[in-house]
This record gives sequence, C-alpha cells and structure tokens, in this order.
Amino acid sequence: MFANGVGSATTSRTTRVLGIDPGLTRCGYAVVDGRGASTARAVSMGVIRTPASDPLPTRLASLRLEFAALIREFAPDVVAVEQVFFQVNVRTAMATGQASGLALAEAALAGCEVTQYTPNQVKDAVAGWGGASKEQVQKMVQTRLGLSALPKPADAADAAALALTHLAMSPIGRHLRQRAAHHSTAEVTS
Repeated sequence: MFANGVGSATTSRTTRVLGIDPGLTRCGYAVVDGRGASTARAVSMGVIRTPASDPLPTRLASLRLEFAALIREFAPDVVAVEQVFFQVNVRTAMATGQASGLALAEAALAGCEVTQYTPNQVKDAVAGWGGASKEQVQKMVQTRLGLSALPKPADAADAAALALTHLAMSPIGRHLRQRAAHHSTAEVTS
C-alpha cells in the first residue's frame, strides 16, 4: 500500500469498457480503454443494424450473435449498457428493452462486470449537465477521446459516452478525480 491508500496495480491497470446503446434497428457499441475518463482511448466503435423487415426472433438472434462476437473479440472487463429509463413510444421502449436484456445477459454469461447508467447520468458524466443535447454529448466524446472528427452515427457516440461514464464513475475514476481535486486545492492554498 502507498500513502494514498491505493496500490500501484490499482491505478496503473487499464480497464476495457464495452459501451452498448441498445436498440433493435440500430444498436451502438464502443470499446474504450482507460484508467479513468481523462486517460480514455477509443479502440472501436460502430453500429449493429438489423433489418426492420426481418421477424423479431431473427433480429434478436442476430443481435445476440453480434454481442457475443464483440465480447469475444475485445474481451472487455466491463460492459456498460444504457438503462431503459423512459420512452414515449411503447413499441420503441419494448424493442430497446429486449436489446438491452440481450446485452446484459450475454455480458454476464461471458463473466464481464455489467453495469447500467441512465441517459441523465451519462450526459452529466460526459458533458457536465444532465440536460445536454445529443450534439453536446457527441462533441464531448470527440474531445475526451481525442477523435479528429465528430463520432457518428449518434448511436456509436452514445455507446462511447456510456464507456466514458463508467470510467469516470468507477472506483478508479473516482479516485483519480479526488486526487486531481486534492492537488488543485493544494496548489490554491500554497
């Protein structure tokens, strides 16, 4: 143990987070590595699409296979999924809930840590305000990940925001924020 109470292995280990923005027609995903939100690096991001013309069971089976392939390929430590909180359209809410359930189950079966964040938690962690617009979240994801262009489509950016949220809210992310705040307070009082 060090004076700050955290062993070197805890602060030097990179965490790989797979963020999932669930949806049946478009499901965003992003793989981000980091030791807190300020050290995050994008590994991969994109969108899984299923044709609306396919029967529901076929679409769900396709999503499940894609989730399993992402987990196999990137071996995330954590899978962060947007929590289905509220949607006006019941049909959309059902489809999002089904996609979310598949992501949660597949991650748990693979032995990953699984966590969920509400849209407001994500906006607050990434943009600093729970009422941030999609464009503001996209710009902050671009900035935080050092991307040369705005991440598109929005579903992929939302998935990256979920991964960044986990890095910021995880115990390591909290420790790094507290340490940074302590250092800046010490500089002000010196």
